[in-house]
Amino acid sequence: MKSIKIKDLENYYNQEVKIQGFVNNIRNLQYVIFMIIKDETGLVQVTIEKENNEKLVKIVESITLESTVKIIGKCLESPKVKLGGKEIIPSDIEITSLSLEELPINIKDKDKTLREKRLDYRFLDLRREDNNLLFKIETEFEHALREYCLNHDFMEIHSPKISASAAESGAETFKLDYFGEPACLSQSPQFYKQMAMAAGFGKVFEIGPAFRAENSHTSYHATEINMADIELSFIDSFEDVMDMEEAWLKYAFNKVYTKYGEEIQKQFKTELSNLEVDFPRLTFKEAKQILKDEFHFEGERPDDFERKEEMLLCKYAKKKYNSDFIFVTKYPFAARPFYHNLDENGLTNSYDLLYRGVEITTGAQREHRVDILNKQIKEKGINPADLEFYIEFFKYGCPPHGGFAIGVARVLMQMLNIDNIREATFIYRGPTRLKP
Repeated sequence: MKSIKIKDLENYYNQEVKIQGFVNNIRNLQYVIFMIIKDETGLVQVTIEKENNEKLVKIVESITLESTVKIIGKCLESPKVKLGGKEIIPSDIEITSLSLEELPINIKDKDKTLREKRLDYRFLDLRREDNNLLFKIETEFEHALREYCLNHDFMEIHSPKISASAAESGAETFKLDYFGEPACLSQSPQFYKQMAMAAGFGKVFEIGPAFRAENSHTSYHATEINMADIELSFIDSFEDVMDMEEAWLKYAFNKVYTKYGEEIQKQFKTELSNLEVDFPRLTFKEAKQILKDEFHFEGERPDDFERKEEMLLCKYAKKKYNSDFIFVTKYPFAARPFYHNLDENGLTNSYDLLYRGVEITTGAQREHRVDILNKQIKEKGINPADLEFYIEFFKYGCPPHGGFAIGVARVLMQMLNIDNIREATFIYRGPTRLKP
């Protein structure tokens, strides 16, 4: 007999079924035992009448919470049962694994266990209903991102994660010995996305890991992250890239909200973002002036934003435009990498996308002209010899192009009102965490 998922039991009323799952709760009353079973799709009540059921009663009384069981029984529609209006009357119960009686963390109430200890026992922490929902949402979100790209003629690439050179700052790479040669874990597929443009691929995307050796302990940084990257050719300006990203994200968010919107509001106590409005767009200079005029705040960095400034700009976007998103464009070259294209004033044709107080994207038109690229590399104090393989991409014809990347966990933590990226990542990696 094939096992039935709990969410599908309503299709099997008055039939014998087999379910498998974890024991979520047991209520042993005078005449009856109620056992709640959970799988990744939901919860169901199993009802055992004690009279003439000594064998089953004995089995259930030996079961500890979080043990796994296999149950065969009749599925009944029972409107009085608060948990889904159905129950199973078992004819056979098999314990497939027995949990230790005392759990190392509280999986019913996460606030009763310190976060670091919960991360030590992440496999138990992930059994919580909110975590189960979180990774269903991540699955749907990434599927929608990929679906949009495939529907718009993008190619999917898989760039190497071991590189000879860093895409960003060499100081923030994990260095390793590669058969006697220096190498590093990839911070970004940036160079290889651009190589695809030089190869004539037109439009590419990738969803995969990136590694940042940042000794940062903030609530939104990690050393290993899951990135969704885009690059597209023959653009007229970075505005084309922004238009594409806005449409891409709206598509993915709408897919998630359609499938899980009600559960998000119920489980995470957060409102869904308004996707009907256009994402507002401000230049870096305009944004700095708004911070000064509206909030009487001036950050210490003249070429970039501090965390508080990002939060205030999102507050402004929400109040004025009813948008949880805001694009900020035209950052100074001092705050951007060498490969960003510059306008006539020496500002980058680049942008950041802020979402509910956190930067989730950096995007730009890239510099595709080899002479200007070499000039900008030198201006950044980089030895051109270190980027010789990269410069080759642009010597034999390369179209105007641009792209961006988003950190998936950052998007999810902001979407679901999660206070720390550690909670929005399947297995978190940070400066002090290498296990599990």
